[in-house]
Amino acid sequence: MAATARLRPARARGVLWVVSVLLVCGAAAYKPEDNYLVSCGSSLDTPVGRRLFLADDGASGAVTLTSPRSAAVKAPPDLVSGFRDAALYQNARVFSAPSSYSFAIRRRGRHFLRLHFFPFVYRSYDLAAAARAFKVSTQDAVLLEDGIPAPEPGNASTSTSPQPARLEFLLDVARDTLVVSFVPLADGGIAFVNAVELVSVPDGLVADAADSSTGRPEPIPAVLPLQTAYRLNVGGPAVAPDDDALWREWTTDLRFLSHSVADAVTREVRYNGMLNRLPGQATATDAPDIVYATARELVINGSSFDGQKQMAWQFDVDTSSSYFIRFHFCDIVGKAPHQLHINAYVDDATVKQDLDLAAVGDGALAFPYYTDFVLPASEASGKLAVHVGPLANKIVMPAAILNGIEIMKMHLSAGSVVVVQPAAGAAKSRFAVVLGSVCGALAFISVAVALAIVLRKKEKEKEVEEGAKEQPTPTQSQSSTPWMPLLGRFSVRGAIASGSSSFTTAGNTPGASPRAAAAAAVMPSYRFPLAMLQDATRNFDDSLIIGEGGFGKVYGAVLQDGTKVAVKRASPESQQGAREFRTEIELLSGLRHRHLVSLVGYCDEREEMILLYEYMEHGSLRSRLYGRGGAAPLSWAQRLEACAGAARGLLYLHTAVDKPVIHRDVKSSNILLDGDLAGKVADFGLSKAGPVLDETHVSTAVKGSFGYVDPEYCRTRQLTAKSDVYSLGVVLLEAVCARPVVDPRLPKPMSNLVEWGLHWQGRGELEKIVDRRIAAAARPAALRKYGETVARCLAERGADRPAMEDVVWNLQFVMRLQEGDGLDFSDVSSLNMVTELTPPRRQRSAVDHDGLDYSDVNSLNMVTELTPPQTGSVEGDGEADDDFTDASMRGTFWQMVNVRSR
Repeated sequence: MAATARLRPARARGVLWVVSVLLVCGAAAYKPEDNYLVSCGSSLDTPVGRRLFLADDGASGAVTLTSPRSAAVKAPPDLVSGFRDAALYQNARVFSAPSSYSFAIRRRGRHFLRLHFFPFVYRSYDLAAAARAFKVSTQDAVLLEDGIPAPEPGNASTSTSPQPARLEFLLDVARDTLVVSFVPLADGGIAFVNAVELVSVPDGLVADAADSSTGRPEPIPAVLPLQTAYRLNVGGPAVAPDDDALWREWTTDLRFLSHSVADAVTREVRYNGMLNRLPGQATATDAPDIVYATARELVINGSSFDGQKQMAWQFDVDTSSSYFIRFHFCDIVGKAPHQLHINAYVDDATVKQDLDLAAVGDGALAFPYYTDFVLPASEASGKLAVHVGPLANKIVMPAAILNGIEIMKMHLSAGSVVVVQPAAGAAKSRFAVVLGSVCGALAFISVAVALAIVLRKKEKEKEVEEGAKEQPTPTQSQSSTPWMPLLGRFSVRGAIASGSSSFTTAGNTPGASPRAAAAAAVMPSYRFPLAMLQDATRNFDDSLIIGEGGFGKVYGAVLQDGTKVAVKRASPESQQGAREFRTEIELLSGLRHRHLVSLVGYCDEREEMILLYEYMEHGSLRSRLYGRGGAAPLSWAQRLEACAGAARGLLYLHTAVDKPVIHRDVKSSNILLDGDLAGKVADFGLSKAGPVLDETHVSTAVKGSFGYVDPEYCRTRQLTAKSDVYSLGVVLLEAVCARPVVDPRLPKPMSNLVEWGLHWQGRGELEKIVDRRIAAAARPAALRKYGETVARCLAERGADRPAMEDVVWNLQFVMRLQEGDGLDFSDVSSLNMVTELTPPRRQRSAVDHDGLDYSDVNSLNMVTELTPPQTGSVEGDGEADDDFTDASMRGTFWQMVNVRSR
């Protein structure tokens, strides 16, 4: 008996030894052409498991460290002693300036990039404080926008001590060199990394498309990075990187298993036989044997099983991202073919219906198989549920199994990449190759530079002449600064001594225009002392930054009287300066509208250029479209209202004064949302006075933001109000698709949103590219009219685009179609008459609307013959004069077609 007892553990050890050998052999079967392991901040090579991570100090050859300012730091041994692979986290490289590791690529294609982080404190370096304040990017994608993500609630350790983070990305590398850059985000801040892995993977590891909830394959662009969110060995043990052919890490599934789905009972099963890998099915690089040799099985209790129970797992996810999900199956429980039939679901979407693994494998059992699925972004609660069960209402044995699951975030960041190119010394071996090209280019560059200088000189002379015409005379401004318009001066010492918070307004300034004075009387703009702004922003503390643009950083601040404001401070490195500063103050001092962001004040002390605006609680339209900062993405109705508000603000600019104002920089980041999510136009630094009287345009240098600028304006340098219409059309398209206007990471047909959107709109299938989070909410008639409006705004010729008042009119019509208030959608589905509607220009028509026969109104043909009323002519509408357009439109058109409004 004692001999038998001794044999059992020996036999078990023998089985484990055989399994280990098989795993090692399987892992060693694939030899990647690119296999870089870097121990960052270490002066010695570091063995980790069966792999050797090379020291990064003095790196040369295939891996190059480029860092103008970096330091090697070391964690206390007792801090990492409890970690698996503790040696990997004992050292770190700290960067106090943008830095990079560059890797020579031998084989282009998909690569796993793994970044290891462990935040600790070393002397003056607080890596924990810096963990959320740096960016990581390659040449083609931003991988980390705001440092290391916070642990998922389900992954959080019970320990209060810092824990290591292992982030894995699957990248498509189409270059000879991959540069991974680390950039501190705060002045005086740091970035860090403990280790970097770069491993090439076999072709076909991820297909070009996968099944989706739409019933058709969803493309998986190779240029889109995939970030591993979860990788589970379901029903089996954790798998260390050494036991995976591609050095992936597999965790157990128990903490994700949900017991709330019909209280299903499960059990873990293991298979001791040989797996039957079939040609064309899963290989050892898709998942190791241990994943397919273990599973979780649904247990059937014949006395209580109702055929509806399912196994379920729940995961925390980002609601603004799509996910690539891979299910691993291997029938290790069936005793004969065709016994096992499985249904699999992700949330409410069906992944597999009646999956018979034996039918896939021509009757074979125990063969590894996987299936892929893409789940589009949604407005769910941030939870992703995976369900696996038997056929509905059928009690069968065995019921259902799952062997493994991988969930990868389809990583799409709207941030800008930062590339720190390798140091010059790293390129010596390539010097001879590029020397001829460089020398040949020098002559061309010299000629181009000389030509640019001449053209720039002429352009400056022209701008000086224009500026001289616009310069206020001494009677127009008593400002001590020559470019400061209209606004009075203020004595800092006097205000501080008296404790007064009142300032001289534009209305009291000698020479101020009546319009500016009237506007100032409603909400005057003040000149604030620098000391007051330093106090309100804690001396411009970076923790108060709420945004950053071409002019400089924007801080959230509270003034002494409790007013919350946004403080925009010019940056010394900014491409914008005194001209834009002056334009902003001149313009907003004379214009007030509920859809324009109001100017609260300014400061020009000590060569500072600071602007104060009303605080917009919900940030920019762009940030809310992409769900940044943890805020929920906007609904379809909210997007419509925000865009319509921006259009009203632009209409006011174009029509409220004798000399129209053209914004020139309309984009989603310049449309801000207040507490009620109303859209307001902001950032008028590039605004320009438009044509007057019989002029058709103004000639000026091209300015604006790439992707939003009117192409006709770029070609001709002739600026008109239709240039703003084009830019707003781009914003409208961005709002409905929720993707960047230009994204070079996407395939060529998709990279330009305007071309991509007009392609689908031309086919009458705009719904194909609508943001999936709002697709179900958008009524077909409203979306069709919205698409028509977008297409007209984006017409190639300005003459073919609608005026801004037409855009406002159409967007309001879209909102009413979306509401369905009093409209018969069967009668207005074509919406042809809307393109013929004339915006408010003349007095009320002599037609008596009370005399209409509403049985004829459904056709809406008569609307093309009716002229909406002139500005402000509708009685009892209750709208302010500065928002006259929507008052007149609602007062005429909707009294005609909305029976219930009568």
